[in-house]
Amino acid sequence: MYKPNSPWTWAFVGVTFVQAAIVLGFEAFCFAKFQGSLRGDLDDDLNVKSPSRTIPTFLALYIFGFLYQLLLVYDALRLKNTIQVIGLCIYNVGLLIYAAVQMDQIDEAIEQLSPAHIDASVWDVERPFLIAIPCIIGLGTVLMAVIAWKLYDEFAWTIYKHISADLKMKRRYLTFQIYIALLKFDFFFFLGFTIQFVVVVINHNNIEFYLTIAAIPVNIIILIMAGYFTRRENTPGMLVIITLYFAGLAYFLFKLVRMWQPGPRHDLYDPVRRPLTTFAVITVILIILTIVNACMCTANFGRGLKPHIAGRKLESEEEKFANHNMTEMPNYNNLGYGPGPGGAMGSRMTID
Repeated sequence: MYKPNSPWTWAFVGVTFVQAAIVLGFEAFCFAKFQGSLRGDLDDDLNVKSPSRTIPTFLALYIFGFLYQLLLVYDALRLKNTIQVIGLCIYNVGLLIYAAVQMDQIDEAIEQLSPAHIDASVWDVERPFLIAIPCIIGLGTVLMAVIAWKLYDEFAWTIYKHISADLKMKRRYLTFQIYIALLKFDFFFFLGFTIQFVVVVINHNNIEFYLTIAAIPVNIIILIMAGYFTRRENTPGMLVIITLYFAGLAYFLFKLVRMWQPGPRHDLYDPVRRPLTTFAVITVILIILTIVNACMCTANFGRGLKPHIAGRKLESEEEKFANHNMTEMPNYNNLGYGPGPGGAMGSRMTID
């Protein structure tokens, strides 16, 4: 099991953990306060049913976002993936933007639900916490960026020893790192969009609801197989995956246009139009970047990268010493056999 082994890896873990702990505490309080303040029958009126579902979904998804970030932090440090470390800083910026959207969304939901279904004073209680959350995330982003710069230097030497000084091979390895990191971020934003869409927008009696639910495990399998085919350098499999990426891109573009297109379904998106748009735009950008990197990775197949990425584990000097200490030749100087007062043998030995 991986354990941080340098001051900067510990610092990165510490900053993300403290940030997550504080923000999760504030989010949990806002979630509990909002849910505990609801009253009356919310199922009869669609105008109050959607906001009452939106905010719990919104807060729960945000909580999942920080827990997932902690998982990615551990994974990035374990693999010494500098691209994923940088990606986590950008991911934190995305959470910061989402925190700003969250404030307006909760304010509007309380206005729609009050006074019949919630006390308007709930906003006065939650507002300081909702203001503090972006401030904490902003500070965390700055600290993460500084530490990421230090980790870049720290991991660069380990990767150099692992890949060698071949510049072309290092570029291929960099492309692979970017692609694997994109797959991990794709998962969160796709899942976030789908959960909000299913819980708030779709009628449970509609066939679209079941198709959207079925798409969740299918997409998880696609992302897993994408990483597998890349490590195994399976060209036919990658061509299928890239084709599926284009299908996913068309799906999110269709949803994005549909959310803003005037028509009978336009009002259904009102409770979550802004957060859904945020997730859809980010997901579209990520899919485009994923397609580009998937093509680049496929073009690199058969060029010597496979041995470096198949079951790889980059080790620092300390880890190498711990793991290989028992296989090293003993130091005879310390056992009384070396040159000097403690030993009779010379510094060199010849075997006839």
